[in-house]
Amino acid sequence: MFSPRKTDPFFAALLTIAEHVQEAMHYANDYKVTSVADLKEVSIRLKKYETDGDDLIHELISKLNVSFMTPIEREDILQLAIKMDDILDGVEHFAANLEMFSLIEIDEYVQTFMDNIVKSSDEIVKAMKLLERRKLVEMRDHAVTIKEYERVCDEVLRTSIKQLFIRETDPIRIIQFKDIYELLEDVADYCQDVANTIETIIMRNA
Repeated sequence: MFSPRKTDPFFAALLTIAEHVQEAMHYANDYKVTSVADLKEVSIRLKKYETDGDDLIHELISKLNVSFMTPIEREDILQLAIKMDDILDGVEHFAANLEMFSLIEIDEYVQTFMDNIVKSSDEIVKAMKLLERRKLVEMRDHAVTIKEYERVCDEVLRTSIKQLFIRETDPIRIIQFKDIYELLEDVADYCQDVANTIETIIMRNA
């Protein structure tokens, strides 16, 4: 009988990081904010996600530093982990700015951004599960889907800023919402960076 292939610790670590990002994105999207106190709670919780994410990155780096062999290039492993961590950093920054501006009510554009970012995090987890099983070619579909979500966010950014200047007369709120939209587009870009790194890994190893 053939014994089952053991899970590689690096691929397992990347999946753990991806699932941590996914959990944070779903938390940020699902939490129903009704007060400034809620904004504070979300900001604190996402800061904890971000800090815990840094710890996961440091653990991975420690493994890389003491390992002679890695299943793929160690630079690709590190790049993939860092790009996923950028998503966490971005959403934590977004939440911190919501609290700073005391923006309790979000509009349809913020919600559309978040919906696409959450779906991107789901696709990243699916891709990392395939990587753990060494099904590299199958990861490509998920990378393509993430890029499509980022394309949607590009369109949302253009529309949201255009409508902001049409509908809003308060210059302070224009500044605040423009900042929020651009922060969320940055997070979508970080998701695309993960997709690009996945495609690089496929190209080098499949």
